[in-house]
Amino acid sequence: MTYEIVISGFGGQGVLSMGKILAYSGLMESKEVSWMPSYGPEQRGGTSNVTVIVSDETVSSPVVNLYDIVIALNQPSLDKFAPRVKKGGILIYEPNGIHTMTDRKDIQIYEVDATAESLKLGNDKSFNMIILGGLLKVAPVVKLESVITGLKKSLPERHHKLIPMNEEAINIGMSVIKQIN
Repeated sequence: MTYEIVISGFGGQGVLSMGKILAYSGLMESKEVSWMPSYGPEQRGGTSNVTVIVSDETVSSPVVNLYDIVIALNQPSLDKFAPRVKKGGILIYEPNGIHTMTDRKDIQIYEVDATAESLKLGNDKSFNMIILGGLLKVAPVVKLESVITGLKKSLPERHHKLIPMNEEAINIGMSVIKQIN
């Protein structure tokens, strides 16, 4: 199985971190992975995206034109990447900041209100893990155990105390994702 995924949003939403954790998680399962970030010069507020490929087979190129899964966290990302979801593929979006939805009928569309859920948790840093949980619910790219191991690998040791909160956020994302079409 091969998953070609793009995660896109504004800087500060945890886009690159989410991709890195997903890639590490694939490595923990001895899968072939590719992680290719793209971002502007701004750290927060600029656009960023990351292409992640997780596969049982060798990844020949990190460059992808059409994706199995697109995660769009803002309107510019939705506008750019929704047309690039493969027929039958998955689009996951976060509704805050999205004012015009794609009219595609040949893909599965899911919503994860990570903003509301991270506010309930009282931690806006959980936003990206809620999104990741939604992804794992509809497309089990990797196992939850691998994500926890991936978090340990990607987070500095001083932040390991946050892993239980991240796991809770992932579980919340799994429970709140809803299919739109």
